[in-house]
Amino acid sequence: MGKLDNIAGFEWDAGNIDKNWVKHGVSNAECEEVFFNTPLLIRPDSSHSREEVRNAAFGRTDAERTLFVVFLVRNNHIRVISARDMTDKELEVYRDRLKKSAKI
Repeated sequence: MGKLDNIAGFEWDAGNIDKNWVKHGVSNAECEEVFFNTPLLIRPDSSHSREEVRNAAFGRTDAERTLFVVFLVRNNHIRVISARDMTDKELEVYRDRLKKSAKI
């Protein structure tokens, strides 16, 4: 898994506990599920990384909902910054990766 090898859990506090539900209808449980399901695509989000390194994850929930999740790792915990449904373009890239990994 690489970037997430030493993760001990998730960090939820007043700053992010209900933000994704209010803005995008994404529950905290769905955000967490993305990190346990495959494939999980992770790329650096350097354009939004200022004081802490942010990453973008492309994944799916247990119910097959495809989500785009921006997160950072702080003290061995994943802190979700934002989560929403993938755009059509993101979904196309994700499905392409699914097809490629199925052929391996």
